[in-house]
Amino acid sequence: MTRIAIIGAGPSGMAQLRAFQSAKAKGLQVPEIVCFEKQNDWGGLWNYTWRTGVDQHGEAVHGSMYRYLWSNGPKEALEFADYTFDEHFKKPIASYPPRAVLWDYIKGRVEKAGVKDQVRFNTAVRHVEYDQGIEKFTVQVCDHTQDRVYSEQFDYVVVASGHFSTPKVPEYEGFDQFNGRILHAHDFRDAVEFKGKTVLIVGSSYSAEDVGSQCYKYGAKQIYSCYRSQPMGYKWPKNWSEKQHLLKVDENTAYFGDGSSAKIDAIILCTGYVHHFPYMAEDLRLKTHNCLYPQSLYQGVVWENNPKLFYLGMQDQWYTFNMFDAQAWYVRDIIMGEIELPSSADMQAHSQMWIARESKLKTPEQMVKFQGEYIKQLIATTDYPSFDIDAVNDIFMQWKKHKKESIMSFRDKTYRSVMTGKMSKPHHTPWLYALDDSLEAYLESENREQQAM
Repeated sequence: MTRIAIIGAGPSGMAQLRAFQSAKAKGLQVPEIVCFEKQNDWGGLWNYTWRTGVDQHGEAVHGSMYRYLWSNGPKEALEFADYTFDEHFKKPIASYPPRAVLWDYIKGRVEKAGVKDQVRFNTAVRHVEYDQGIEKFTVQVCDHTQDRVYSEQFDYVVVASGHFSTPKVPEYEGFDQFNGRILHAHDFRDAVEFKGKTVLIVGSSYSAEDVGSQCYKYGAKQIYSCYRSQPMGYKWPKNWSEKQHLLKVDENTAYFGDGSSAKIDAIILCTGYVHHFPYMAEDLRLKTHNCLYPQSLYQGVVWENNPKLFYLGMQDQWYTFNMFDAQAWYVRDIIMGEIELPSSADMQAHSQMWIARESKLKTPEQMVKFQGEYIKQLIATTDYPSFDIDAVNDIFMQWKKHKKESIMSFRDKTYRSVMTGKMSKPHHTPWLYALDDSLEAYLESENREQQAM
């Protein structure tokens, strides 16, 4: 039987498992699937850990999630087309759930599909190579539960390990002398640690705005954020200032490109992540940056130099869960012979056309529509349930507008589900004052509110 290795059981890997299960549910014969996951449960980044650095097995910690994280985009933009929030929670919930609520949601779909037996947990992939002679991949892994290293052969490999787990860490003059704590957002776990402190946020993208907002919410004394090219430009609270790029630090002071300086207690580097696949052989390894259409991936997923290898979720992301679905269904149909790939030259030409289009994008709206069009193209070739991508594009633009209006209260807005047509309900507590991020507290409060009505 044809064998498929999936590397990672996060949202992308879970989408691939669900894609094959959906085909099996229709009576089709599907390949043997083995999913390798180095953590002890599925969910990828959404599987929170307090650990930083290395885990209990000495593996680099995958998770970049932190306590009190809430979705920074509307759930209506990431909803599964085949498994809605209403189906999972049996009632409407607010548009910006905490991490634990989203984790419960993505787990719910694959638990319903019954595919957990295909995942080997606590198993880290060590090396993947391809033998042209036998036309198979050899995947070497370390099973930490059994404390053994072994290898198996597969006909196809799907890399679904994500690209938000290996931090990009810049070096600034004086870091070796600074008396306070320096950490990357990857190792940020609890904003309460910075209560009463002056924090410098290095960066000006999503991590910077969210980590800084968390520090503000949980009582930081003063927040400075610095940008390399342009400021975030939101209406910040009085104790949050944006500065030009960081020049250097000394024992307790940061110096900025506008000539100003500030006494600080801690530095949080919100400087992004690198695509890092050290376990892939050199001729199989994706090398790209954070962009909407990575080089060398036909239709954003097929490794052009060996179309038996696939990478899921490697794009810079406006869309997330439902984009991973579109990709996973597409990959499934290639493997099952439903989609015939063009020649290598045609694949590369197609990719270059999309890459050239991306290079001309200037505005967020153009970028959203670009990625939406990409997803439309994938869905049109498979049986993944179609949904109104133009309506999701509109939700993204409303989200951008609401953030500009109020960066500290945009999470209090509500949106209509594209999948069900139903409006979400406002959360019972404004985000700024909702201090408990647990699933139990979130749902218990929702239940209490319903009982009081």
